[in-house]
Amino acid sequence: MRTSQIRLMYGPVVLLLVALGTAARLGERDVSADSAATVAPMFEVDPLWPKPLPNHWVLGRTIGVSIDSKNHVWIVHRVGTLEPGEKHATTTPPIAQCCAPAPPVLEFDEAGNLLRSWGGPGDGYDWPESLHGITVDYKGNVWIGGQGRGQAAPAADEGAGAGSSSFNDNMILKFTQDGHFLMQIGKPNHSKGSNDVENLRLPAKIFIDKEKKEVYVADGYGNHRVIVFDADSGKYKRHWGAYGNKPDDASLGKYNPDDPPSKQFGNPVHCAELSVDRLLYVCDRRNDRLQVFKPDGTFVKEAILYKNTLGSGSVWDVAFSKDPQQKYIYAADGENSQVHILLRDTLEVLTSFGDGGRQPGQFYGVHSIATDSNGNLFTTETYRGQRVQKFIYKGMGPVTTKEQGVLWPKAATH
Repeated sequence: MRTSQIRLMYGPVVLLLVALGTAARLGERDVSADSAATVAPMFEVDPLWPKPLPNHWVLGRTIGVSIDSKNHVWIVHRVGTLEPGEKHATTTPPIAQCCAPAPPVLEFDEAGNLLRSWGGPGDGYDWPESLHGITVDYKGNVWIGGQGRGQAAPAADEGAGAGSSSFNDNMILKFTQDGHFLMQIGKPNHSKGSNDVENLRLPAKIFIDKEKKEVYVADGYGNHRVIVFDADSGKYKRHWGAYGNKPDDASLGKYNPDDPPSKQFGNPVHCAELSVDRLLYVCDRRNDRLQVFKPDGTFVKEAILYKNTLGSGSVWDVAFSKDPQQKYIYAADGENSQVHILLRDTLEVLTSFGDGGRQPGQFYGVHSIATDSNGNLFTTETYRGQRVQKFIYKGMGPVTTKEQGVLWPKAATH
C-alpha cells in the first residue's frame, strides 16, 4: 500500500483524534474557568483562640460580638444562663474551686488576651434582664440591647417570639469602653408595640451609621420592625416593617415554607447591618429571609435562605467581607449550625461551612458574627454552645463544594 493511500485511510482518524483532543483540552479549560470564576473567601478555625479566662470564669449563652477600630473583639454573654454546676465557686460556702460567671461584657485583643470586663446594674440606667447583642461604634462607644420579658416570665429562649404579656427589656444602652453609662433609649415595660417611637420591645441588634450619625435597631423579639434614632441625642427618626410596610403586631402564626412570604417581619427581627454602598440588610430570622432596604426604608430585594428550615429559622446574623466593595456576606445560621457565604449583589449562597457539635469549627446555636480588618471571622454561640470562635481568613479560593464541613487547620508541612 502506498504512503498516499495510508494517509487517505488514516488521515480522517487522525483529524478526529486531534479534534477530540482539542475539544477535551478546551473542555478542561472551560471547567477550570468555571471553577476559577466561582471563588469565595476561605477560612480555618483557630482552635487556640481565645486564651483561657482568669478567675475560674466561664461564659453563659454568648449572644453578641463586635470588632472595634483596634481589631479588639467584644462579646456579651448572659450570666444568668449558667447551670448550677457551673457556679459552684459562688455558693456560700463554695462547693468547689470552680467555677464562676464572667462579667457580661468582655474585650479581647487580637491574640485572644482578655483586656477588660464589666457590666451589670448601676445608677442612672436600666440594665437588661436578658442581654442581646453588642456593637462598638466608630467613636468606640459600646451599645447593648436585651430581650428579657420580665421577672414573672420564664427566661427568654432564642427561638421565642412575642408570646408573652410582659416585656421588660424595652431599651438599648450606650456606654464607654470602660463601662461608664452614656445614654438609654426606651424604658422597661413601657412599649406600646411596633409603632411606639419612644420605646423598643426586646431589641436584638444595633448598627451605628457614621455618615449620618444614626443608630439602626433590629426590633426585635417583641416588635416587627427596624427603627432609627439619632446616635447622639436618641431622638426618633423613622421606622418600617417588611417590604417597607407599616408594621403591625397581628399574630403571624407558625412559619410555613409553602405559604407566600409574609408581608410582615416575624419575631425576631434579628439583625440590621448597613453596607458601604448604603444598603441595609435585615435578618427576618424565623421567616428564613434576608431583606434589603435603602436607609429611608425603601425595599430593594430579598432572598429566602434554606426555606424549609423551621424552628428558630436560618437567618440569624450577617457580616460583610473586608474588601472595599464588601463583595461577600457571611450569614450565621444557628438552626442549621453553619455559616453561609453569599455573593452580596445577587444574595446567592456560594458555599457554607460548619457542622453541629462542640469541637472547634463546629457550632451549637451560632448566633452572632463579625469580621475584623484582616478579614478574620468571629462567631458566638447561644444555648449550650456558650463560646466565641475565631476563623482565620486564608485568602480567596475556588469553590469546590457547597458544603465545606468543619474548617479544621490543615496539617503543617515539614
